[in-house]
Amino acid sequence: MNEQKNDRIDIDNTRKFGIILPIVLISYFLILLNNSLVFTSTVQISRDMHMNSIMIAWVSNAYALTFGGFLSFGARLGDVLNRRTILLAGLWIFSIASLLVGLASSQTMLIAMRALQGIGGALLAPATLALLMDYYSGPMLTRAISYYGATAGIGTSLGLIVGGIIASYSTWRAGFYLDMVMGVILIILTWRNVHPQQKTKVKTTMDWWGTITSIIGFSSLIYSINGTLYRNVAIGITVVALVGFVLIERRVKNPLMPLVIFKDNQRASALVSRFFMLGTSMSYFFLMPQALQKVFGITPLVAAVAFLPLTVVQFGVSLFVARLTFKFSNTVVLITGAIIDTFGLLLGAVIGIGQGYLLGVAVPMIFIGIGQGLIMSPLTIAGVANTTTDIAGAASGVVNTVHQIGGAVGLSIISVLVANIASPATMIDHAQMGMFVLAVIMLVAGLNILRSPHE
Repeated sequence: MNEQKNDRIDIDNTRKFGIILPIVLISYFLILLNNSLVFTSTVQISRDMHMNSIMIAWVSNAYALTFGGFLSFGARLGDVLNRRTILLAGLWIFSIASLLVGLASSQTMLIAMRALQGIGGALLAPATLALLMDYYSGPMLTRAISYYGATAGIGTSLGLIVGGIIASYSTWRAGFYLDMVMGVILIILTWRNVHPQQKTKVKTTMDWWGTITSIIGFSSLIYSINGTLYRNVAIGITVVALVGFVLIERRVKNPLMPLVIFKDNQRASALVSRFFMLGTSMSYFFLMPQALQKVFGITPLVAAVAFLPLTVVQFGVSLFVARLTFKFSNTVVLITGAIIDTFGLLLGAVIGIGQGYLLGVAVPMIFIGIGQGLIMSPLTIAGVANTTTDIAGAASGVVNTVHQIGGAVGLSIISVLVANIASPATMIDHAQMGMFVLAVIMLVAGLNILRSPHE
């Protein structure tokens, strides 16, 4: 029995989580904080780096693209190689990239280092979640995963506030230096406490060409939407790369994204719904903090606090999703959440931010928070529904990939729609109407699940 199995037994016998759970949760919070730093600092970054609305969107999109594009690859690599090695590699890449983002002296360097951060996150995220499976079992594993899920709600609120404090009282660069410091601490903790797995004897091939063509295809897709030069060329590259990706996935022995995943109507519909749900959510979290600061003249910290009606409600509702799903079914909860989320976005667009924070922002945020709190977990469950053992891991990777790419595509579309609107109030009202359209597609895809056999 190897050291890892001994650790699992010790933890289970003493009924204590030990240091592994804190490593996992802090790593997850690091990823959440990284996003929050961008959400709360876009006004500062735009001013300091002389970036227009399209370019500032790439600060978020560059990270989301590489994170989403390499996520399935990172998960697969962790299964094939030593999990500890992949975790440390992800932390090193993320930490070094965070330092270089903070030191960025040009728009190109800033965006490139954000892309490098995404690669680090793509290695880090699946490795940390897999550690829970390696070190815990039974009731301990169930509790550990519930803490992991709760971190998403708490982490989003706390991350926005931490990012707001940094952006209000310091430079935006300090936030990324904080990322680096946290990364170094996690490297030390991982080196000392996470033990190597027993090396597998089974030879497994990696889908290198699938990874390469997917990254090229998705990156070109985003650039073709909000790029400035050679957009027609980007469209051509997108078509060639994504067609090549599909052909590769049909023939390769161990595909990065098994196409059989999309043959089930429930899974396919949930993935489409998740794609557009993240498009609306990423756009809202990216653009609303900017609008709040510019329209009401508030600091990034106050703008972060202004998001509490959404984040706190979302966290609170998510705690009841399991019970609601058991009582009404996963599909009913999913569709209800999609309807409420869509209504909240429409309400914000119709009332308008010009009517004041309470009526024009806070009230719609409550509906958006309820909707997102209800929909996220059911979308995850539906996205991996009816999977066999041999594709369960890949299906989970596809869910996370769609999550990231959907956010990047949605933000690109909305950013282009409002790029030439000078008034911050008009910009966010028009943006919310665009988000509403994306949310309608999310809802329609969710309703399509009703055509599938479900409980």
